[in-house]
Amino acid sequence: MSKTNHHPWIKWAVGTGVGTVAIAAIVVAALVAVPGDSSGEGDPLPLAENPTEDQAAADQAAARQEWEARQQQILEVLQARGPEAVLSSSPTKGAADAPVTLIKFSDFQCPYCALAAEQMHDFVGSHEDEMRYVYKHLPLTQIHPEALPSAKAAWAAGQQGQFWAYHDALFANQAQLGEALYVKIATDLGLDLDRFNRDRASDAAQAAIDADVDLARALDIRGTPTFLMNGLLIPGGAPPEFFEEALRRMQAASEASKQN
Repeated sequence: MSKTNHHPWIKWAVGTGVGTVAIAAIVVAALVAVPGDSSGEGDPLPLAENPTEDQAAADQAAARQEWEARQQQILEVLQARGPEAVLSSSPTKGAADAPVTLIKFSDFQCPYCALAAEQMHDFVGSHEDEMRYVYKHLPLTQIHPEALPSAKAAWAAGQQGQFWAYHDALFANQAQLGEALYVKIATDLGLDLDRFNRDRASDAAQAAIDADVDLARALDIRGTPTFLMNGLLIPGGAPPEFFEEALRRMQAASEASKQN
């Protein structure tokens, strides 16, 4: 398959050379090192409590095999849908023409998502000129009763240009999720409350969230938070320094591809 058939933010994954291999290696290392996400999807393998060297190597090999299978599925879905359909009208920040796009699938009632939002704040802020950051709703409604109402409220805030401020406020006050908080945040942000209430109750709000959930299902993403950096599947528990390293290698791979 020709690299030229792929949008730049997923091109790295079908390219060749050390960049792709190195990125895969650090992802696999994270898969066997970080805690699971809110649905238990983040840690796919039952690792031994005190693994031997052989067991550790076997765990690494199994993790890589599973990750590669999931990664291939993700790339096929992204390629089939195309970047415009994938990104759609989702909330974004950063440079629209950046060579790196980081997509986050998240749930406002997920405690791991709140931790990730806090940890990622400085990383995203310090790289806004180098990448585009995209939010995708994945409310885990079976275990989080406020996941959908909070997602709709955030979407409604976005219709008035305040998605990210509302996003931050929801995570900062996660223990108080509920109707009173949704209205309070909207009031504090100076939103038109009549419009806010209409928008969050609208079919458009539900449709936007459903579209994100549909994409997550197609990508076989079931847990939150889950990240895709230029199509690269990154486990939700990865620390900020992991994202720094992945971004650095992604940029290096992008520069190398321009010279080929």
